[in-house]
Amino acid sequence: MKPIWIVDDDQSIRFVLEKALQREALPTRSFINPREVLQALDAEGAQGGPQVLVSDIRMPGGSGLDLLAQVKQRLPGLPVIIMTAYSDLDSAVSAFSSGAFEYLPKPFDLPKAIELIRRAVDESLREEVVDVPSDEAPEMLGQASAMQDVFRAIGRLAQSHVTVLITGESGAGKELVARALHKHSPRANGPFVAINTAAIPKDLLESELFGHERGAFTGAQTSRRGRFEQADGGTLFLDEIGDMPFDLQTRLLRVLSDGHFYRVGGHSAVKANVRVIAATHQDLEQRVKEGGFREDLFHRLNVIRLRLPALRERREDIPMLTRHFLQRSAQQLGVEPKRITEAAMAQLGQFPFPGNVRQLENICHWLTVMAPAQVIEVKDLPPEVVALPLAENAAEALVPAVASASLSAPVQAASAPGLAWDQLLEREALRLLAEDRNDVWDVLSRQFESRLILTALSTTRGRRIEAAQRLGIGRNTITRKIQELGIDD
Repeated sequence: MKPIWIVDDDQSIRFVLEKALQREALPTRSFINPREVLQALDAEGAQGGPQVLVSDIRMPGGSGLDLLAQVKQRLPGLPVIIMTAYSDLDSAVSAFSSGAFEYLPKPFDLPKAIELIRRAVDESLREEVVDVPSDEAPEMLGQASAMQDVFRAIGRLAQSHVTVLITGESGAGKELVARALHKHSPRANGPFVAINTAAIPKDLLESELFGHERGAFTGAQTSRRGRFEQADGGTLFLDEIGDMPFDLQTRLLRVLSDGHFYRVGGHSAVKANVRVIAATHQDLEQRVKEGGFREDLFHRLNVIRLRLPALRERREDIPMLTRHFLQRSAQQLGVEPKRITEAAMAQLGQFPFPGNVRQLENICHWLTVMAPAQVIEVKDLPPEVVALPLAENAAEALVPAVASASLSAPVQAASAPGLAWDQLLEREALRLLAEDRNDVWDVLSRQFESRLILTALSTTRGRRIEAAQRLGIGRNTITRKIQELGIDD
């Protein structure tokens, strides 16, 4: 991803935004005035430039609004966020007519600013939908018989245009299967467009899928193509289809029936030649029985069903996947790939991986960054993996089990036969209460919250907003908890 460009003559503003964006794993580049930005754009050429431009409105040597106009002439699709003091709001609002993505009033709330910049990043990436070259397509690895069945199914569907429903647990690699189906289909030269229907608010999902006309709703400054139009001639991957709102299911059914739809606020039918591949971790038959999913849409999607096995069902693939992810993480970070001992690999192979392949990939990235030596040993593995054998001696393992585990029932059941995590928690509480302490609630609550937040941050590689979303808490809550608990993320 290209960097976020920050333009402000105030060093403190640049510093605060740089550090906050770095915590979100977003690259940055800073400038003092518009002249430097225009010079950099000239030097970068057509393929360079920023992913998003964040500019102050009043600076020595140039105006943010003038910069906006000049940047839009060169990069019409670039999202530009204008920062302004409250006294400049009138001019900032008028910037919308020049194509500003949004304005950010000063002084700003930092989490809200980062959230706005992330929205702009998502928008810029959404508008850059291009076909993934075949040599860059994500690899699918697996020698287990369950994965070989998946590979054979992909091969049989290679020349088909049929709709496919992929089922499997979260993190098992359903999007990789969808990409493989696209790559080996007659539509391989067309675009592959993916959208997670569970990750987009209900009131925005319709516009994301079908697009909207200018003025269709507040903030619709221009007409915009939806994912169906972007995927014309190719494949549209609808992830977590079971979470699609019921009223939108009706619209989707109509598109699948005749290929026509209307943009939000539009009056002319749009036709898109799109192959739909859907995926879900839910039991759609049960969702139909409960009235949460349309039965006719289910049958329309369920033409061919592919079930992707969980990682615990294909443990023989863990060593190969581990080495692959360690190699890839090293390439991404520009470091030498680390090796893993047989003992560490055996320990890793016992882990139940509730997050499946995605969790293994995150662990390998964590090891590439955090393991102190070039050879990974058992003691270098993440705490939740190292803690597995400790529960053999429950009396000694109570504190590590509560403090280090991710507090997932399946994980603890595997680590301590016959003892679930809540039973271990109960024993630790009894032990502390027997010491006649009066801070048991605070001690265990801090351990629980610290480990929960750290585990979420490790899976999102330190991105706080995404971690908060996965935990189901607000961004302000996770920021406050990190400060209160003294967590260094």
